[in-house]
Amino acid sequence: MYADRLTARPPGPPGLIAAEETPMRLLLVRHGQTPSNLDRLLDTAAPGPGLTPLGAQQAAALPEALAGEGLDAVYASDLLRARLTAAPLAAARGLETAVRAGLREVSAGDLEMRPGGSPEGERYLRTVFAWAAGDLTLRMPGGESGAEALARYDEVVAEAAASGAAAVAMVSHGAAIRMWTAARAANVDVAFAAARPLANTGVVILDGSPADGWKALSWAGATVVPAGEGGPAGQPVDPAG
Repeated sequence: MYADRLTARPPGPPGLIAAEETPMRLLLVRHGQTPSNLDRLLDTAAPGPGLTPLGAQQAAALPEALAGEGLDAVYASDLLRARLTAAPLAAARGLETAVRAGLREVSAGDLEMRPGGSPEGERYLRTVFAWAAGDLTLRMPGGESGAEALARYDEVVAEAAASGAAAVAMVSHGAAIRMWTAARAANVDVAFAAARPLANTGVVILDGSPADGWKALSWAGATVVPAGEGGPAGQPVDPAG
């Protein structure tokens, strides 16, 4: 019932001029594993934790995992875990990491360091997905509103699109990636994103632009069906057939 109600989609970011943009491939990459991930804590404040040994291995594996993607730029949130995850990929491509606070995780505000499986953790995710559904005035307790969270993320994506880059990787955070993709991709709805947590160094790949909109191509390696092509928006294709 809740997922059925969350179908409205907020409008795209205002003030963007289509003539100045080039269609772009956008890879949204969740950071590597952190100690707080192991403890399932809402750890969103700056500078945040570093990576576990496994998280460092995940970061080191990113260049090979994305070897088939030609990248013109690598961005990362300014939180430590995102910068550490982006570093091997940027180095492998001979690029400098563009660090942007706009790619940070959704701030937990008063819910900071609460367990993800607690009532407070559930409230955090309900708020995030309500934003994706269009309730942008709703505010995280003691934190940002949906309008503020989407605006900061939109600003970084718009910057990359305006640069003329054909393909960009942005190392960000799980809730922020799921929220932004559900809000901005035409073929991903809230129910789809809410049902699919993104593992550490999981990747969502999209094509499009801020002016013309976005289409998700894959979610953690599974193809996403384009809207109107067999099945509900956001239904994954079973790779086994």
